[in-house]
Amino acid sequence: MRLENKVVFISGGARGMGAAEARLFAGEGARVVIGDTLEDEGRQTEAQINESGGECLFVRLDVTSETGWQDAIAATVARFGKLDVLVNNAGIYRTETVEETSGELWDQVMEVNAKGVFLGTKCAIPEMKKAGGGSIINISSVAGLVGNTMSAAYTASKGAVRLFTKSTAIQYASDGIRANSIHPGTIETPMTAHLLAEESHRRNRLERTPLGRLGRPEDVAYGALYLASDESSFVTGSELVIDGGRTAQ
Repeated sequence: MRLENKVVFISGGARGMGAAEARLFAGEGARVVIGDTLEDEGRQTEAQINESGGECLFVRLDVTSETGWQDAIAATVARFGKLDVLVNNAGIYRTETVEETSGELWDQVMEVNAKGVFLGTKCAIPEMKKAGGGSIINISSVAGLVGNTMSAAYTASKGAVRLFTKSTAIQYASDGIRANSIHPGTIETPMTAHLLAEESHRRNRLERTPLGRLGRPEDVAYGALYLASDESSFVTGSELVIDGGRTAQ
């Protein structure tokens, strides 16, 4: 059991990568809390994990709300007594170019993808200090490493997550709190389904991926598992790229 006795909070845990992380972590002995605005899917994931012998709690969470985060972390500690691991997984994806991006759209993407990570981290740190340390895992993207022909706001938000993670790592290393970012390539999830349904777009993504396939949520979950576990105790401020070789070119 790689996460035995650890308590994990995963934002955006109702479906996709977050749900895959929740299932994997619970199977490795963690007690898991998933926060999301998708209540039906969140409670379904909660039930699946509990029915399979794991321990999982669903809480409704809007990651752009500091009060929402405070309540979610409080519920985690009330149920399981502490917090060891935070996975800031929640995010939204938009494909507009710079000229196509309105001020309102820019704010919306940055609120969820960047501010949501900041608020989750801010609210989790006091409980991790009480626990004697912890691991913060921020799900960024390859779009946070390199530019592309679209996704102006999304790229900016994921770049912000990358450097915010490094600052967190430096500021809280002395408290035993580690912070690392994961940078997935194209992963087949409900969030990307509408794009990948277009054959030309899907073919383009496959052609740019040396391993010749698109990613699965489990590919990212296994990377997060390593960073959540004590196996990565000397890893902080790092970037784990899970993209099938896309950014190696």
